[in-house]
Amino acid sequence: MALSPILGPNRRSRRAPMAEINVTPMVDVMLVLLIIFMVTAPLLVAGVPVDLPESKAKALDQEQKPVQISLDASGAIHLDDQPVTAAGLSARLAALAASTKEPGGPRIFLRADHRLDYGRVMAVMGEINAAGLRKVALVSTQGEGPR
Repeated sequence: MALSPILGPNRRSRRAPMAEINVTPMVDVMLVLLIIFMVTAPLLVAGVPVDLPESKAKALDQEQKPVQISLDASGAIHLDDQPVTAAGLSARLAALAASTKEPGGPRIFLRADHRLDYGRVMAVMGEINAAGLRKVALVSTQGEGPR
């Protein structure tokens, strides 16, 4: 008796096309992407590292992206992540006030390091006021209050 192939004498040894989709690799890729975005999202919030003071105030509601003016621990001024000299700040703020159609200008968030001299922060606020910008908010972290 002759040995016949396992599949039988009339069958071919071709595989039938698989009709199911294997979703396990796709789920693995999606989980890796989710972890990457969860880790990188908090790093994209602020461009200039500033140690903010704490406050009991709640966060503000906003519909448009505000202009951020930051003062770091050394007193350097940044306007939306771009360094600005103290002498050039008034010209940049005047151009900002002239470019907007809103009364009082665009919303400005002033972020200053808590170790910075109060007079330095007030000098920047005076420049903002002199440029005709009236919508100024001081940014802080939510916490227990003064240290």
